[in-house]
Amino acid sequence: MRVICVDDEKLLADHVTELCRALPLVDEALSFSRPAQALEWLESHRADLALLDIDMPGMNGIELAKRIKQKYPETAILFLTGYSQYAVDAFSLHVSGYLLKPVDPERLAAELAYVFARKPRQQHAHIEARTFGNFDLLVDGKAISFKQAKCKELMAYLVDRRGSSVTRAEAFAILWGDRLYDRPMQKQFDVIIRSLRETLQEQGIAELLEIRSGNLRIRHELIDCDLYRFLNGDVSALNEYRGEYLNGYAWAELTGGYMSRRLNKP
Repeated sequence: MRVICVDDEKLLADHVTELCRALPLVDEALSFSRPAQALEWLESHRADLALLDIDMPGMNGIELAKRIKQKYPETAILFLTGYSQYAVDAFSLHVSGYLLKPVDPERLAAELAYVFARKPRQQHAHIEARTFGNFDLLVDGKAISFKQAKCKELMAYLVDRRGSSVTRAEAFAILWGDRLYDRPMQKQFDVIIRSLRETLQEQGIAELLEIRSGNLRIRHELIDCDLYRFLNGDVSALNEYRGEYLNGYAWAELTGGYMSRRLNKP
């Protein structure tokens, strides 16, 4: 779950954001002290949940919520307020509720869990990654055909990394093991990366892969992935997992082992 917090009291916004980051349901949390900053960020990003202060200068939280809902109707809204009797229903918005300041960590965790439980899962996500068993990346329900097996493995590894950046050398070591990362192999790896980018471009999802300063990552928030849902405690994903994870990739055993231990934990 990706969460944003908007409050003109920066210290409070940062504090709530840190509380969110400590929760297992939250993959990413960002704070903004001005509504305009949040709206600018939302031009190119999505948020699953927005925590909004009600009383802010220029644009209050109610107006900001309306703007967010216009662009992303599926984004859940929680208002931050110092007034316990605030009539949230009068806002005529599909909000999830409100949190009373100062924010109680347990109440915050309960509210986020409630939001996550109510959030409907897309039956046919635009981009879907399947990791239980063999790996597949699907666009609008159709599996992508990669031009080379190493391209598919690289994508599987980036999915496993869940949005974390990896260096080219690290990714190379995953794909080729102990092979020397010399000039010829660097060129061969360049071919793999270029082929992967071309495939994603052809599928209309080029934005999924990010390459910056030699580091690679995927924008995992764009993907509906069984692994991510499992780690977030999604009941359907927990039931789907049968002990098989990214079959055929030895490097995937670490994550697979963790998932099995978590599932069998009393």
